[in-house]
Amino acid sequence: MKRYLLLIGAWLLASIAVKAQNVAFEKSNFPDRKSEFKEAVKNLENGLELYANGAWKMDEALELFLLAQAFNPNNANLNFKIGMCYLNSKDEKTSGIGYFEHALELDPKVSPEIHYRIGQVYQLSGKWDKAVDHYQTYRNQLKASNSSLSKIEWADKVIAECEMGKQLADDPARVFIDNLGGVVNSKFPEYSPVITTDESMMMFTSRRATTTGGEVDEFTNEFYEDIYYTEKVNDTWTNPKNLGKPVNTKYHDATVGLSPDGQQLLTFMDGDINSSYLKGLNWSKPKKLNKNINSEHHESSASLSFDGQTLYFISERPQGSFGGRDIWFSEWINEKTGWGPAKNMGANINTRFDEESVFIHPDGKTLYFSSKGHSTMGGYDIFKSVLENGRWSAPENIGHPINTPGDELSFVMAASGEHGYYASSALGGLGQRDLYLITFLGPEKQVMLNTEDNLLASRAEPVREVVIEPTVEVSTAKVTIFKGIVTDAATGEPIEARIEVYDNAQTTRELAGIASAASNSTSGKFLVPLPSGKNYGIAVKAPGYLFHSENFIIPESAAYKEVVKTIQLQRLEVGKAIVLKNIFFDSGKSDLRPESTIELTNVYELMKDNPTLKVEISGHTDNVGSNNANQSLSELRAQAVVNYLLELGITTDRMSFKGYGETAPIATNDTEEGRQENRRTEFKVLAK
Repeated sequence: MKRYLLLIGAWLLASIAVKAQNVAFEKSNFPDRKSEFKEAVKNLENGLELYANGAWKMDEALELFLLAQAFNPNNANLNFKIGMCYLNSKDEKTSGIGYFEHALELDPKVSPEIHYRIGQVYQLSGKWDKAVDHYQTYRNQLKASNSSLSKIEWADKVIAECEMGKQLADDPARVFIDNLGGVVNSKFPEYSPVITTDESMMMFTSRRATTTGGEVDEFTNEFYEDIYYTEKVNDTWTNPKNLGKPVNTKYHDATVGLSPDGQQLLTFMDGDINSSYLKGLNWSKPKKLNKNINSEHHESSASLSFDGQTLYFISERPQGSFGGRDIWFSEWINEKTGWGPAKNMGANINTRFDEESVFIHPDGKTLYFSSKGHSTMGGYDIFKSVLENGRWSAPENIGHPINTPGDELSFVMAASGEHGYYASSALGGLGQRDLYLITFLGPEKQVMLNTEDNLLASRAEPVREVVIEPTVEVSTAKVTIFKGIVTDAATGEPIEARIEVYDNAQTTRELAGIASAASNSTSGKFLVPLPSGKNYGIAVKAPGYLFHSENFIIPESAAYKEVVKTIQLQRLEVGKAIVLKNIFFDSGKSDLRPESTIELTNVYELMKDNPTLKVEISGHTDNVGSNNANQSLSELRAQAVVNYLLELGITTDRMSFKGYGETAPIATNDTEEGRQENRRTEFKVLAK
């Protein structure tokens, strides 16, 4: 409150002056105010000492400058420095415009950057034409003084940013932007959100008072960073909890990325990226990723692909870089080697300016990232690029009001494509930075806005002052989420199991393997993203159990959906049976289709690992056709499976085959779905 009273008083003094002259801090200018002059000079000198330490001390300098300015409102250099303090503040960046303009009025040569700084404030305020006027003046002065080409090019860049800002603001994206509210956000900074693909859990970084150790960083005068998590229950985020040790320490610990199933967390500490795994209810101690990822330079952000085989990350390593921070990627080799050599994403993605906050969508082909290059409105904007025919498309600005003239960072997208999350320092938040939910409404209907200000107003309240036509179906991401729990079929207790995902179009395990995940040992929960466009075979395995198979044929055109299942694993005991859902035959035929190869390999490995196991392979049909034809077909199909296993080396004394025709249905034959379930191959344990 004290700051603002001083501001008002000083501004009234300044406003009274007509054609004010620049007044230096000299005794002769204040002959009747000696004691006040002495105090003002003391405040000015102390403020200048703090100011010289850079942006992180400008908040403290500002308090002293305002006291000095209340005494002498007509000093051009002091007004300019007050404007700079506001411009470098966390949440009052545009409050210094009056001081900058007063400094310009008092002395047009107060600083070579005066027009540039005024342009910055107008750009941040969304006053594009005024910003361009000042930037153009700045550019002309640079040319007249034969300044370096790099400075002129920068002036051209910020002018282009304003033109882009004006264009995007005139054609806003159809979105709602909602502050996540006081349950998740606090008066302290919250940023860097990461989510599970189904939005059931979110982690983020905060500098709140409950940080581990409770200590304050002496450089920023803020609490150290810690990682917090919140879960969604009945569409409501729960009260965040500190993730605790060993992930959080008494120093800086920040979120970087989260695997789609929420079982692997990437963290940032001391300039490097670390990895931690959820084992039951506890997170393992973070371990640094190898030297192909972490270099002697700064690595700040990372994102795992849906299959865990590719890591996209940010690094400022200079060799092979296009400038500043670039997006790199690395492919997983094996457990022994870890991540392979880092490769730059190339000039189509990276610019000579900084890129930051990379995120790969679970569809495996949509990349989101923040950039100061490309076509921004100013600062970091969020861009999207899509992998098409082996090449990343030209990055596309995802639009206003998501992007603003300030910095938009840490964007993540849910698997559905309907929701995004990010951090913003937009005015009106609950703290210095808040977390926001973006709801994408799709392009089908035109948004009719009352005013642009409605979307730029306080983001502490849901941005719903838009007038829109009736709700329409939104185009969603092309990915299926397969999730649920794995339990013991007899006891119902959760099981830690491996979930292996294969492309049935391939005929070898090496080529077919797409991804693998694990169910949590305490809860049994699992989650696997399946991008559209493949015939997926899934095997759920645990020691001492028969494996469970699932088949998902997901067309390229398939939109987002969730498949939720409780998978009950049968113990490897006599009499237990499983359905082999990835054994395929052409209609009315008994020749195994190539897509059956991986499932048959899984059967072979189970029998190889259990050399005393004896089994029955049985064939079943629906009731379409004659009884005799169905009986014969079922026997031939069961025999085909046995013959295949014989070729792999399983002996005849361990296998028998039998056809049951249509006599043992497991579903109704009155629907196509039921008949499809009845057409099956089973594997039954006869002896251990």
